[in-house]
Amino acid sequence: MFKYNKFLEFPINIRNKNPRLANIIATQYGGPNGEIAASLRYLSQRYTMPDDVTKGLLTDIGVEELGHLEMVGTMVKQLSAEAPAEEWTRMGSWEYYADNGASVFPQSAQGSPFTTASIAVTGDPLTNLYEDLAADAATM
Repeated sequence: MFKYNKFLEFPINIRNKNPRLANIIATQYGGPNGEIAASLRYLSQRYTMPDDVTKGLLTDIGVEELGHLEMVGTMVKQLSAEAPAEEWTRMGSWEYYADNGASVFPQSAQGSPFTTASIAVTGDPLTNLYEDLAADAATM
């Protein structure tokens, strides 16, 4: 069903380590308005769409959001790679490091793990689309 090209559409080459920034960007990975929520929202809501065109549109958007997930995860990894525990502490991100090490973990900046409670999937296509617009506006 999917064709996966093993490279990022937009290369990410972060040279300066910054665990604090990694912790903040991680919320875009797995926070309530992050890329996991966006991809699951669109891929789940596609089933309520009235025709194949709109189903296909939401499928395409959901897959695109998975690509964003990969890019955000890459940023978090590059910002935190090989940073010693002392640097995490100095940057004020020791909580993230204590739980996850240098792994990329889906959570908000406050440390709440990702939950599907942050997405809305209703039986009504228009309600779903309004929710999508609101969720996308929250990420800007």
